[in-house]
Amino acid sequence: MNSWPIAVSDDDLHDLRRRLAATRWPDRETVADGSQGPQLDRIRALCDHWATGYDWRRTERAINDLGSSRTVIDGIDIHFLHVRSAEPGAVPLLLCHGWPGSVLEFRHLIGPLTDPVAHGGRAEDAFHVVIPSMPGFGFSGKPTGTGWNIPRVADAWVTLMRRLGHDTFFAQGGDWGAAVVEQIARRAPEHCRGVHFNLPLVFPTGQEMSEATEDEQRMMARAQRYQSELDGYAREQATRPQTIGYSLADSPAGLAAWIYTLFQDVTDSDGNPEKVIDRDEILDDIMLYWLPNAAASSARLYWEDRQSTTMSGPGEPNPVPAGFSIFPGEAVQASRRWIERRYRTVLHYDQLDRGGHFAALEQPDLLTDQIRTTFRSLRDA
Repeated sequence: MNSWPIAVSDDDLHDLRRRLAATRWPDRETVADGSQGPQLDRIRALCDHWATGYDWRRTERAINDLGSSRTVIDGIDIHFLHVRSAEPGAVPLLLCHGWPGSVLEFRHLIGPLTDPVAHGGRAEDAFHVVIPSMPGFGFSGKPTGTGWNIPRVADAWVTLMRRLGHDTFFAQGGDWGAAVVEQIARRAPEHCRGVHFNLPLVFPTGQEMSEATEDEQRMMARAQRYQSELDGYAREQATRPQTIGYSLADSPAGLAAWIYTLFQDVTDSDGNPEKVIDRDEILDDIMLYWLPNAAASSARLYWEDRQSTTMSGPGEPNPVPAGFSIFPGEAVQASRRWIERRYRTVLHYDQLDRGGHFAALEQPDLLTDQIRTTFRSLRDA
């Protein structure tokens, strides 16, 4: 377990600015909204700021100040943040990101979770926080062969937590992070004491669809719109990650547009993500794909999942106590009764009035409170 400070070379930053200045832009969209993808003026403005007003060194210092570390697990270098609380009663919490997320997705949760008193909370709600970058993402190593699917990542995270001295722990995730947390709970319930999701991996059966309430019908319609209109990126990455990888590795403007599309489509922002997430934080996230050239390697997780099909229908209920926070801007939602058929113990269920897919960036205070509430009853169990 080694401290591993990030130190991007000046040459890499100069190369980025050179590529941005030389961007060959497409012609303007033929619609007045974002239905064809992010609008030209919006991406040009984002990239202009990236080239002239954005400060990577600020972000680099922030990552290093949070305890940037690296270790080798199952043959892969794993980059992670490990922030210990000073509170004597703090308990370990694993935070799991997805695509196009990163360890920086949780930046606003770290302080309130590790030092709740300083952020208006109670000392008894303190956590030791661990935030790893998935293989092929951020500054973790890139798999050179197949097989790094969700169950394998889950096993790696259990190893990481135990290596850090956390034999039992809580876990939280959304997006692919939710899939990892689900597998951790099923594969290592003796180590995982409780889980929290801001994206429920709950997909209704035919019978559940036919018996759906009005609210469940709304959830189904939302998921259907995502599958029919918004998931083109996922289909490409699940079937041809190498094809899209060439473009994303070569063009920072292309990578920015590819990732910004998700911020546009699944934040609770009416298609204007800068209303809920600072523009520099969007660029911080993009940089964790650009600098380590992780676009293709991260996209392959979709291909790996397609081979292993970890997201199956309901089977045996998950044995680990779970909490769920349903944000209105999230594409995948689930009712409490659907969830209760799939989880043995539902500790917490809440439908929030604001927030979307990137809840940790959009509504960090709400998500922090949801995490605290979920695990409060399990702390002394």
